[in-house]
Amino acid sequence: MVTTMELLTQHDDNERRPATMSPPLTGLRVVDFTQVMAGPLCAMLLGDMGADVVKVEPPGTGDQARRGMGLKGPGTDSAAFLAVNRNKRSVEVDLKSEVGLRQAIELVRTADVLLENFRPGVMARLGLGYKAMRGINTGLVYGSISGFGQYGPYSDRPGFDLIAQGMAGVMSVTGQPGAAPVKCGVPVSDLAAALICAFGVLCALISRTASGLGQHVDASLYDAALWLGAWETSEYWTTGIAPGRLGSSHRFLAPYQALRTADGYLTVGANNDRLWSRLCGAIHREDLLHDTRFGSNTDRLAHREVLAEELEATLRSQTTQHWTDLLLAAGVPAGPIHDFGQAVEDPHTQARQMVETISHSEAGRIRVLGIPVKLSATPGSIRLPPPVLGQHNQEILGRGLE
Repeated sequence: MVTTMELLTQHDDNERRPATMSPPLTGLRVVDFTQVMAGPLCAMLLGDMGADVVKVEPPGTGDQARRGMGLKGPGTDSAAFLAVNRNKRSVEVDLKSEVGLRQAIELVRTADVLLENFRPGVMARLGLGYKAMRGINTGLVYGSISGFGQYGPYSDRPGFDLIAQGMAGVMSVTGQPGAAPVKCGVPVSDLAAALICAFGVLCALISRTASGLGQHVDASLYDAALWLGAWETSEYWTTGIAPGRLGSSHRFLAPYQALRTADGYLTVGANNDRLWSRLCGAIHREDLLHDTRFGSNTDRLAHREVLAEELEATLRSQTTQHWTDLLLAAGVPAGPIHDFGQAVEDPHTQARQMVETISHSEAGRIRVLGIPVKLSATPGSIRLPPPVLGQHNQEILGRGLE
């Protein structure tokens, strides 16, 4: 089992180390009991940075995302499963059997990190709870992701991204003013919980350097969604009024929103007086600079609907590309609104290695999103495609755990 100090010393003098060094979490072993989205994504983040992730799955069915979610991929598994399970090895273990429990315990005995996203109490009933696992591996970092956390009035409730977004306030500020609340277009509670848990695991590994002891990392979709509302909660505490839906507009700045053009929409971020002046000059609407309704950011916020109408009256005369080029040339932050097809084909996406192609034993050549954080000396890497269910049974369980 690699020590945290060994991991940390890999970071010394990064600037003098070649970019061909191993990823920073190389040597770290993660036993991953998670399924579907938040947990698998957390495990994948660690795997991308070099950790050896062993994905423990129910025999026969595996992670429920393999078959039961979204579009079927080009092989046996769903596209949703393929998206968040690279850089892992898969073993089938029946946690409800005596043999399976022994196999799981032996995996944990050699691990640095355990990840699970069952409802609180399930792992303990299986004999794999934090207290039991700490007894066999005092250095274990035990990461739990659940809907509402390991304690609190709602801890026993089932948790999904939609429920967390609704209860934590995210849906109340998403959508158009006066319209029905809608969830964010991407599962922000799941995504944020994955990031927060990965952060907590790494913090616990650093703490282990001093104490030699692991600890329990408790992350929840609800806490993650609430944490995303940092500005919205600050507005409520300042005014006593819960913020509402603003469409694409910014809560504190204007103009900072999507605006209609001749062939679509453009995002504009003229969020201070200097940029506001540049925007008006670039689109030849200097008259707006002398309009008292738009004299300051406070004024523009108070008249945001009229402001948008005035700007769109001009922007609708030309295409999104025309205005994007013009505004960027004038130093005004602006950009088109892409769908995901346009986003992944964008040359900047390609230049940032945010789309990778990998070979899968069943699905053939598949495209996956790249690694979003770039380390100059010890970058992450995509070493393994998403595993076929039980692909590594013999490799890991058949010859023991060295």
